[in-house]
Amino acid sequence: MPGQEGPPPYRFPIPLLKGVLRGRCKRFFAEVELENGQQVTAHCPNTGPMTGVCQVGAPVCLSYHPDPRRKLAYTWEMIQVGEVWVGINTGLPNRLVEWGLQQGWFPQLAQFSRWRREVVWGKSRMDFLLEGPGGCAYLEVKNTTWAVGSCALFPDTVTTRGQKHLEDLMEIRRQGQRALLLYWINRADCTEFAPGAERDPRYARLFHRALQAGVEVLPYRVEVSPQGIRPLGLAKLVA
Repeated sequence: MPGQEGPPPYRFPIPLLKGVLRGRCKRFFAEVELENGQQVTAHCPNTGPMTGVCQVGAPVCLSYHPDPRRKLAYTWEMIQVGEVWVGINTGLPNRLVEWGLQQGWFPQLAQFSRWRREVVWGKSRMDFLLEGPGGCAYLEVKNTTWAVGSCALFPDTVTTRGQKHLEDLMEIRRQGQRALLLYWINRADCTEFAPGAERDPRYARLFHRALQAGVEVLPYRVEVSPQGIRPLGLAKLVA
């Protein structure tokens, strides 16, 4: 990351610990052998199937949080798949979108100078309400790690919640407001993006309807490393 031009990368506030994935249990737990040989159980923030990225024996990085209020002191942050690191912590993208808004990561959103998180809309909750001199826009963020070749796909399993968000974004458009959907591509080896029709056909159909309704899709690429996360700009939408 040193010497990179463009917006500043995000750097992890504490050094990550390296190890090897030995197993995953009940979706929420990862068994990891650290470099010093210690066997630890880490919290797995990604409760989905993690298609193609949950590979036993692969290098991983954990963060360490010695807070007595936590049940597990370690959190699984990333895994190495082939030549790239893939972000695992699904709690991080929303925080990094906010950080990236402050740092100029998203030229497409430069007109918005203020934002609020977790905004209620109807019976749903949108990740962000962006506000600026030209008006406002609702923004929903989706994390994706599934890839086929150089194409990132979302979702990798049926997501009724994701389907509902697409329907909400279309309704926002029908009411004359801007609606944006940012797919956080949590790996650097994907230059294209498409909906995961194989895993959730209904989501894919709703996705195409949303595009026709004027929902703006931003498939955003990042480079993940044990030092931090660097913005790479948009992937090509091939839906």
